[in-house]
Amino acid sequence: MDQCPCQSGKAYEECCGPLHEGTRPAATAEELMRSRYSAFVRHRVDYIKDSTHPRSRKGFDSNATRAWSEQSEWKGLEIRSVREGGEADSRGAVEFVARYSREGEDIEHHEMATFQRTGGRWYFVDGRNVAKESSKRTQPKIGRNEPCPCGSGKKYKKCCGAK
Repeated sequence: MDQCPCQSGKAYEECCGPLHEGTRPAATAEELMRSRYSAFVRHRVDYIKDSTHPRSRKGFDSNATRAWSEQSEWKGLEIRSVREGGEADSRGAVEFVARYSREGEDIEHHEMATFQRTGGRWYFVDGRNVAKESSKRTQPKIGRNEPCPCGSGKKYKKCCGAK
């Protein structure tokens, strides 16, 4: 049995396979998120479209989605956080990172996706990219010609700042 691409640790046939085949719906927003990632890996474009909320399908291009899916090498899914989206909820949000490479470039797609349950079925509504956190210097910048802070008496560029 193949491991499920969603990285649940389960076999595909026990995890996302039944969702892709339509034999059972996703029970939670996270399960739908995982199944959508697996659908990209397995090029199940119809499932991706069908699991998108009807009001969010405008502009969905099946051919472009299939080409992107097939031309990408899928490397993994990391679920960062889940807010609501349980079996008793009607809305939920899943923060995730999908890793893939395309044309030799490694890409990390970091998104906060929102989901809605309508008629007892979960749908992807939309997503927004999560910006990378910028780092902020906590200490003043040391000039190249200033004394090295290690106390050696040398200029920073000739001591700890040397490359």
